Amino acid sequence: MELRDEVVDAGELPAAAGRAAYRVVQEALTNARKHAAGRPVRVVLRGRPGTRLVIDVRNTLPEDTGAAPAAPAVPGSGTGLVGLTERVRLAGGRLDHQAAAGEFRLHAWLPWPA
Repeated sequence: MELRDEVVDAGELPAAAGRAAYRVVQEALTNARKHAAGRPVRVVLRGRPGTRLVIDVRNTLPEDTGAAPAAPAVPGSGTGLVGLTERVRLAGGRLDHQAAAGEFRLHAWLPWPA
């Protein structure tokens, strides 16, 4: 896993935004482990007071062999991203996710008042 932490004054992040950010990264890493075990994952965090906290998590997808996808190694409810999107919206932010160009990307931002 590669982590790039470009956050300025992390101690100034409001507690609610910090908890939401933690859940975003936690869910992204859980999904990478479930659906692309052993593949590289990159996590980028950036932001500062008066702007927003941006979280970008990407992992490469398993190569498409034409076979039916294997069941995830770890069972789940299948509602993780739905619930996470709601959590981020309630915190005043936005969450997007997509699979394209051989990778899965989860991108979120949370407000960070000055």
